[in-house]
Amino acid sequence: MQGLDQDRHALLPAPSGRPTPPATTATGPAAQHRTPAASPDPAPWQALRGRQVIDLAQPMRRGMPQSPNHPPFRMALERRHGDMTRPDGGSAANELIVTGGHVGTHVDALSHVSQDGLLHGGRPTGPLQSHLGFSDLGIDTFPPYLGRAVILDVARVHGVDVLPAGYAITPEDLDRAAAGLTLAPGEVILIGTGWSRRWSEHDAFIGLRDGTPGPDEAAAHWLAAHSPAAVGAETIAFEHIPAGRGHAVLPAHRVLLVEHGVHIVETMNLDPLLTTGAREILLVLNPLPLVGATGAPVRPLAVLA
Repeated sequence: MQGLDQDRHALLPAPSGRPTPPATTATGPAAQHRTPAASPDPAPWQALRGRQVIDLAQPMRRGMPQSPNHPPFRMALERRHGDMTRPDGGSAANELIVTGGHVGTHVDALSHVSQDGLLHGGRPTGPLQSHLGFSDLGIDTFPPYLGRAVILDVARVHGVDVLPAGYAITPEDLDRAAAGLTLAPGEVILIGTGWSRRWSEHDAFIGLRDGTPGPDEAAAHWLAAHSPAAVGAETIAFEHIPAGRGHAVLPAHRVLLVEHGVHIVETMNLDPLLTTGAREILLVLNPLPLVGATGAPVRPLAVLA
């Protein structure tokens, strides 16, 4: 039986869920008379040459805004230059980093939230969790994502740079923001609220007093109905947080993670992306493969068309 201390990545299926068939080469007289194949597509790095790349991660530093429900980010220089000097005069510095898996820009694993003791797929939490983490549904089971993402800029729909604190995003808001776009299953949906423009306002960004904008439960069902691989937004919690409520209940997490198996990306820095007006991008999303963890930091990259 496989243990938590084993590397399971080699056992994960391809993102399509289907093995790639081995390549074959035709030989014999018939092959000599076949129509030449069309010229191959350009190499991926050639197709992307000159494209604008936007970093969608918030910088991680001590004291940054984060949920009070998770261990804070801390970093200390463990070794300084000069603490040890090699015979040739060389020296090195390094650090100790302590952080929760849901601090800064991060991806929620399907093991992050349960409902009535059950995780996604109706699996009881007990057999899967231990002090070492989760034996399945951890963030290490998230397949790296490289593909299309659509941006539903709800703030732009309302003609504002930032949605009001405590604003509940509805299915109607998402319909308006998605007008003219095709939302395909297995892709990523990002919601623009403009909230990352308030990153420097520590207490306001967290929203304990005034709340934060986010999808209500009906909007979460709207998103799930499109079967995305993941959804993402700018706030600490991918939720509508009313004033003074904090993270009392998390219905969008229940709908997406538990009921539909949709991963959530939180605390994204969408400001530079929203400024471009882009509505679809190539997204690179690859959280740290922390075995058994319920979430992990990520540095999403947007490649513009």
